[in-house]
Amino acid sequence: MIFSKRTGLKGTLTIPGDKSISHRSIMLGSLADGITEVHGFLNGADCISSMNCFREMGVTIDHNGDTVIIHGKGLHGLQAPKETLDVGNSGTTTRLMSGILAAQNFKSRVIGDASICRRPMKRIMTPLSLMGADIVSENGNDCAPLLITGKPLHGIHYDSPVASAQVKSCILLAGLYADGETSVTEPYVSRNHTELMFDAFGVDIKTSGTTAIVKPADKLYGQKIMIPGDISSAAYFIAAGLITPDSCITIKNVGINNTRDGILEVVKMMGGTITYDRLDQPGEPAADITVQASDLKGCVIEGSLIPKLIDEIPIIAIMACFAKGQTVIKDAQELKVKESNRIDVMVKNLSAMGADISATDDGMIIHGGKPLHGAVIDSHLDHRIAMSFAIAGLNADGDTEILGSDCVNISYPTFYQDLAGLR
Repeated sequence: MIFSKRTGLKGTLTIPGDKSISHRSIMLGSLADGITEVHGFLNGADCISSMNCFREMGVTIDHNGDTVIIHGKGLHGLQAPKETLDVGNSGTTTRLMSGILAAQNFKSRVIGDASICRRPMKRIMTPLSLMGADIVSENGNDCAPLLITGKPLHGIHYDSPVASAQVKSCILLAGLYADGETSVTEPYVSRNHTELMFDAFGVDIKTSGTTAIVKPADKLYGQKIMIPGDISSAAYFIAAGLITPDSCITIKNVGINNTRDGILEVVKMMGGTITYDRLDQPGEPAADITVQASDLKGCVIEGSLIPKLIDEIPIIAIMACFAKGQTVIKDAQELKVKESNRIDVMVKNLSAMGADISATDDGMIIHGGKPLHGAVIDSHLDHRIAMSFAIAGLNADGDTEILGSDCVNISYPTFYQDLAGLR
């Protein structure tokens, strides 16, 4: 894809459903008794990977557009997969599903694409092993492929060294099958979609500070799930509306869960013009969000704010290039182990566009206000990198070419069409 400078991005759009909630709806719906009806399901490649893995374990799933009907098999109803479970590019599928597989009465093998086979899995292997799980890395490098032999599991308390919803959720899902209470304490609170969905499905789950506590479950009950738009996908249009001159964009039905709304806090810190119209509907909180072109200022992004916006840091870095003054992003070591090393990739690509940016061990420092120019951008097949530089390209002199641009199919297949539709 090639992008060139534009002004006056105006319009209203509805973004695809939340990726995190879509994954969890497939998993808990599969483990529930009865029917789970999902509306607003994200038809991205990652969520389809979750769907296909549970189909491989005998779950009947009807899929029609963004509506999914899951015929639950119950907590102990999954069947041994006949084939290797292929998660594609989905780290969420890999880590969360491993917590479920660790307790089954069968063996399974989990593999993904080249990116997944480089991503660290020791962070889930360690706590699952403490629970009595038999999970090993086939190549001995603490990465996929993973070989999992189901075992009886024990309840544990785990102090997680990272604030990661994937790690926390993996342990909590395993805790459904444990012989006693299981709890996870994080350095900061990570996104809480698993806890909210556990409660809806009838699981005994509670939280205290940065600790989530689950008791073993006898039964989950099928639910009707309404999935709001993904704030991580909305972030690109929020940024576009703020930094592109003469722009005003409204994004409908965006999830504003308070463990995910860090991007909104950053917009306020930077002085951006943003308004919300909260929606009165069941399920997770949502709002229509409107942004207008604004004079932004630099800020410091750190600490407990980081888990609330970890996936949005690439587009926040783009915003910082158009802000007055210095923006510092710290405590974001997790960026190194995403689909790409997002610190290195952002710094290299933005430097190629003329930005004043430097990497640190846990983030980056950006001096805003320096005009950007077009460049050839290597997305490293990372969907969030590709979408971020599409927005940068609309605000840079000359042409910006994004290599591997179709990787947006992982989370937002219609991204380029939606962006082109703004006039």
